[in-house]
Amino acid sequence: MSSVTLIYIILAGITALLLALFQYLYKSKKSNLNILFALLRFITIFSVLLLLINPKFELTKVYNEKPNLIVVIDNSESIKHLKQTENIEQLLDNLKRDKSLFENFNIEYYTFGNDLKPLDSLTFNETQSNITTVFDNLSQIYKNAVAPIVLITDGNQTYGRDYEFESLHYKQPIFPIILGDTITHSDLKIQQLNVNKYAYLKNKFPVEIITVYSGLETVNSQLIITSGNSIIFRKNLSFSKTENSHITNLTLSANRVGVNAYNAVIVPLKTEQNKINNSKLFAVEIIDEKTNVAIVSDIIHPDLGALIKAIESNEQRSVSILKPKEYLERLDDFQLTILYQPNVKFKAVFEAIKKAGGNTFVITGTQTQWSFLNGMQTNYSQEITLQTENFQPTVNSNYSTFIIDDLDFNSFPPLQSEFGSVTFNIPVETILYKHVFNDSIKQQPLLVTFENNNRREAVLFGEHIWKWRAQSYLNNKSFQQFDNFIGKLVQYLTVNKRRGRLNLNYESFYDGTGDIKITAQFFNKNYEFDNKANLNISLKNIDSSTATILPFILKNNSYEVNLNGFSPSEYNFIVSVNDGEVKQSGHIKILDYNVEQQFLNANVTKLQQIAANSKGTSYFIANTDFLIEDLLNDLRFAIIQKSDKNIVPLIDFKYLLSLIVLSLSIEWFLRKYNGLI
Repeated sequence: MSSVTLIYIILAGITALLLALFQYLYKSKKSNLNILFALLRFITIFSVLLLLINPKFELTKVYNEKPNLIVVIDNSESIKHLKQTENIEQLLDNLKRDKSLFENFNIEYYTFGNDLKPLDSLTFNETQSNITTVFDNLSQIYKNAVAPIVLITDGNQTYGRDYEFESLHYKQPIFPIILGDTITHSDLKIQQLNVNKYAYLKNKFPVEIITVYSGLETVNSQLIITSGNSIIFRKNLSFSKTENSHITNLTLSANRVGVNAYNAVIVPLKTEQNKINNSKLFAVEIIDEKTNVAIVSDIIHPDLGALIKAIESNEQRSVSILKPKEYLERLDDFQLTILYQPNVKFKAVFEAIKKAGGNTFVITGTQTQWSFLNGMQTNYSQEITLQTENFQPTVNSNYSTFIIDDLDFNSFPPLQSEFGSVTFNIPVETILYKHVFNDSIKQQPLLVTFENNNRREAVLFGEHIWKWRAQSYLNNKSFQQFDNFIGKLVQYLTVNKRRGRLNLNYESFYDGTGDIKITAQFFNKNYEFDNKANLNISLKNIDSSTATILPFILKNNSYEVNLNGFSPSEYNFIVSVNDGEVKQSGHIKILDYNVEQQFLNANVTKLQQIAANSKGTSYFIANTDFLIEDLLNDLRFAIIQKSDKNIVPLIDFKYLLSLIVLSLSIEWFLRKYNGLI
C-alpha cells in the first residue's frame, strides 16, 4: 500500500468521524444512544469512503507442492511368459498401501505395450513392448515438473527405437525394477530371419537366418527349414562360448504361385528351458508377374530418386528412368508411365501412350511447358501466368476411389508449380487440395485421379515431392507411410479392372507381430461412399472348421475390422454388406509367431545403464524392500513450500459491504425502536 493511499485513508477516517459527531453530538438532541449512533454512522461513512479509495492489499498464500512419482508397468505377454505377474501385483499393492509414499508424492500409474496408457487393469496380453514410448510421452507430460519414474519391466523391447538412448531425453531419475530370471541358461535361438515378402515364379529368393547361442560349452545342432512335411534345407552348426552365432544365407525356389509357408528350426538342446525361440515361421507370396513402371523425364531432379524408392519398396514393382526417345523403344515393357515435367520433347510419347491406351501419372512443376501440355490433351488446362507459387497440401477426407491414410499432410513442405487456376473438362476426384498462406484455394486440387476412355490417370500439380518423403520420415521415423501412399496410387493406376462397389484392403498373410486388420470401402449405386452401411465379415478357420462373424467399424472414410487374437491358421472369409446386398470373399494366413515369448532372461545390462545415466537406482524384483525408503530419503524429491502473492483490491472483500449493511440496519432499527424516526 502506497503512502498516498494511507494519507487518503487517514483523511477518510477523520472525515467520517467529523460527520458522525456533527450529526449526533452537535445537531442532534442529547440522548444516551447518541454515542452509539455516532459510532455506527462513523463505521458506515468510513466503509463507504474506503470503497471509493479502494486500497489494494497483498495476500500471500503458502502451500506445499509434492513431487510426482510415475509408476510404469510392462503389460506385455513376456511378463506372463517369465512368470512375473504375481511379483508385479505384490509390488503394486505395497506401493499403494504405503501412507508415507502417498503423503510425499503425487503418484500416477501407467502401463505400456505398443503405447503408453493410464493404468486401468493389468492383463499382460500386449503383443509388443515399446519402452521408447514411455520416455517419449512422459517427457512431454512432465516436462517442467519433478517426476521420477519407477519402471517395472523385463527390459526386453520388441518394437520402437532403442530406449537406452531415448531415456537420455527424459531429464528425471529412473528407477528400473528388473523382472525375470538373471541366471544365464544354455539357449539356442533364431535371433533374426530376413526374407523378402514377395518372390516371382520360377525364380529363387534369398533367406538370411541369424542363430545365436548363450552358454559356456561347445554344442552341435542342425538348422532345418521345412515346407509342409518336406525338409527343403538342412545344415549342421557348431557353437561355443567364443563362436556363439552363425549367419546362414541360402536361396529357396519359388515353384508354386500363392502364399508359401515355411518353418525354420534350430534343433534345441536337451537342457534348454525356452524352446519357443528355436523356431520361426515365415511366408513368401509367389507371384507370376511384375509391375514395370517407367519414369520419363528430360531433366535430373531429386523427385525421381524419391519416386524410385517409394515405388520399389514393394518388391512386385520395378522402375526405369528413361529419356523420351528411350521410352519409345520400350513402350510395351511398362504397365504405367510417369511423365515428369513434360515438354515439347514428349510429343511422341503422348501420342504413343494415347494409341496404346496406357495409364499415366503426370507430375508438373516449374520446368513444365504448359503451352505444350495444354495442347496435347483435353482433360485439363492450366492458366499460364509465367509465375510460380508454393502450394501446401490438404487431404480430402471425402476421397473414395481408394483408401487414403492421412500422413499429417499439414506438416509437409509446400510443392512448387505454376501459379494460376486449373480447369477440368471431365469429372475428377481430388486427393489433395492446394493451400496458400493458410487459405484454401477454392476448388483448386493439388493431386487428382480420373478415368476417361477406359484409361486411368493421375496429375500432381507440383514438384519437390522428395521433401514429402523426408518429412514423413521425420514424423514417423520411417519411410513406410509415404511409400504406402505412393504404392496405393501406383496400384490404382496399374489395375484396369472395373471399379466395384465393395473394395477390400488386406494382406495375403500376417506374420503375427503386428495388427491384423482388414479395411473396406462400400459405395452406393452412384459410387458415392456410403457411411451408413452394415458390413460384417464371416471367417472360417480351415484347420478347425470353426466360424466367426465380426462387424466392421466405421473409421473416417473406410470400414475396419481388427483380427488380433485370432489363432494362427488359414482362414477363408466373406465380407457381406447390408445382409447380402454385396459380397466379396478372400483368404488370409496368420503365422504362428509370438515375439514376446522369445526371451528367457531380463535385459539387466540395459536397465542398469538407464538407471546410471539418469542418476537413479535399479532394483531386482526380489529385492525392492529399500525402494520406498530410498524414494522418501532422496532430497531431490523433497516437498517444496511455495507461496502465491496476489494484489487484491478492497472492493473484492464482500465482508466490507456486509459491514455497511449491518451498521445501517442496526442504526435504523435502534432509531425506529426509540421513536427517533
